[in-house]
Amino acid sequence: MCPREELPKRKSLRLRGYNYAAPGGYFVTICTQGKRCVLGQIESGKMQLSPAGQAVQQAWFGLPRRFPSLYLDAFIVMPNHMHGILVFVGAGLAPPADVAAGVSVSAVTRIFHFGKIAIRENQSMRAFKSISTIAVNRVLQRRGVQLWQRNYYEHIVRNGDDLDNIRRYIFDNPLQWDLDPENPVRPTDS
Repeated sequence: MCPREELPKRKSLRLRGYNYAAPGGYFVTICTQGKRCVLGQIESGKMQLSPAGQAVQQAWFGLPRRFPSLYLDAFIVMPNHMHGILVFVGAGLAPPADVAAGVSVSAVTRIFHFGKIAIRENQSMRAFKSISTIAVNRVLQRRGVQLWQRNYYEHIVRNGDDLDNIRRYIFDNPLQWDLDPENPVRPTDS
């Protein structure tokens, strides 16, 4: 282990000056450790969840029980990563009226709890990563194995067009798996 002062500095992906505790929408992507494909596989352009992938999905849908000001929008588990949109409501920010467009009712969790201060997006991601790791390790009958990479990608949803584009990206992700840079067996150009 390197002494602390010798560790490489990670570049922050955070938007400087943005209040991450404020209500708003966030698009997140989290990759599995080593980009291992343990969450399922793509068959005919559709994601087929493994038991580990099902545990991840259940952990995601359980987040609003833990964080009452959290509303879940579009979401997908891929073989070695997941994408999701988190919307924190409160302080006058209403849940998006069109969130469920194109999403089955069972795939969207609607919990509205106004008047509470929105929790930080990184707190919910820490909780999700911890809960899903424990669940996956239980399903795979193992202990103490890290499921997720240390960091995750995040993007602040800036407006309705941005939200629509992100939703489309999430829903189309299984169809694009052969081109996805996260796909360890994607066909290469010759």
